[in-house]
Amino acid sequence: MKIASWNVNSLNVRLPHLEQWLRDAAPDVVGLQETKLEDPKFPDAVLAGLGYRSVFHGQKTYNGVAILARERAIEDVQMGIPGFEDDQKRAIAATVDGVRIVNLYVVNGQDVGTPKYAYKLRWLDAVHDWVARELAAHPKLVVLGDFNIAPDARDVHDPTVWNDDHILTSSAERAALQRLLALGLHDAFRLHSEEAGIFSWWDYRQAAFRRGMGLRIDLTLVSEALKPLAVATGIDREPRTWERPSDHAPAWVQLGG
Repeated sequence: MKIASWNVNSLNVRLPHLEQWLRDAAPDVVGLQETKLEDPKFPDAVLAGLGYRSVFHGQKTYNGVAILARERAIEDVQMGIPGFEDDQKRAIAATVDGVRIVNLYVVNGQDVGTPKYAYKLRWLDAVHDWVARELAAHPKLVVLGDFNIAPDARDVHDPTVWNDDHILTSSAERAALQRLLALGLHDAFRLHSEEAGIFSWWDYRQAAFRRGMGLRIDLTLVSEALKPLAVATGIDREPRTWERPSDHAPAWVQLGG
């Protein structure tokens, strides 16, 4: 089962890209973030034509998450973080072929010390408690999405700029991610590579993609039960080269066995 995560940064704009990538890459399960679509406008019929069922949790202009599954049932769907009141549509979970998928669009946080940063940390605390419950109920668990956190210095193009005081790399954000991993999750990418400079996001400004000025903030985390089955992982840079691309590239993990 190939499971992928992609922040499409507006599905209305990027639907042709998603269609092409689904045909080319043929993932079995996909978590989408930043769909920016109200639910009645989600293109589920178009995706069904490509063989993908879909569940979605969206809003106009901002946020929005979805889970797609190719020729597989999507069961036990959860919209949002249970018990955490939030108008922003940033989380969705479902079970596909016995694997529990938790898809997150983590809060950006704007800047360290701002109200949005405090909200990000509260949100991550709620995610931690939710994932702990999910893991107890579903040992085969994948938590994926746009985490808006680069795990360590290998995951940024310039560690002197992206330091412990900077948004997306601050010590509190990284500590929150480590606390999540401590539940028994593993960064699938790091199971196969210690290489630095492999990124999933590049700013639209300053020719960042061409200049290699990126961050790895799109993650696929696998549970202990799935760790030995995570036979390959990667980041598909190709869609970032297309005309009018998302600023993110798909990250994926292949489960074998």
